[in-house]
Amino acid sequence: MPAVDPQRLSPLALRQRFARPPEWQPEVVRERRFSGRQPALAAVLVGIVTRDEPTILLTRRTAHLSTHSGQVAFPGGKVDVEDAHVAATALREAQEEVGLDPGHVEVLGTLSEYVTGTAFIVTPVVALIDPAHGIVPNPHEVDQVFEVPLAFLMNPAHHRRHAFESEGVRREWFSMPYDDQGQERFIWGATAGMLRNFYRFLSA
Repeated sequence: MPAVDPQRLSPLALRQRFARPPEWQPEVVRERRFSGRQPALAAVLVGIVTRDEPTILLTRRTAHLSTHSGQVAFPGGKVDVEDAHVAATALREAQEEVGLDPGHVEVLGTLSEYVTGTAFIVTPVVALIDPAHGIVPNPHEVDQVFEVPLAFLMNPAHHRRHAFESEGVRREWFSMPYDDQGQERFIWGATAGMLRNFYRFLSA
């Protein structure tokens, strides 16, 4: 499959795409469930930093968290009853996790819900982030904050498929390993699945 045309990755093109969404189908909708917990609504911020070469803002979660510890993830978390909508959840969580001021964020829209194996029903909220934003990671939740070029992530040549079978149960997932100046950022699982869906949305 071809990479997304770089012209489609500009802030203007992204605004236009969400203003007039195409007909499209997400490729990954639901992971095989491996948790007995009750389903919970959640939202993540798919934040595109509008640099000369746009990037995606990602975090590495701290090792002591109860779910997805140590994994690369978007800022985000569970929907609170006080949240007016899923975008409010994503913005609140991004501010709590990495100190991102909502005033530096322009919400474009949402992608299809993604259901994780841990029973989170996640809405990806796509937004533009002003490069002048400040970052103050919350050490209780976030170990690192980093950026990956959007063009890299929107090129399926960098998408890997994985499959694992145990006791007759098969699990499949994507990964998008990125060499960040000698440090591998291993993007996989739900984060990679949502990025794959974003690729499908932009390439439709």
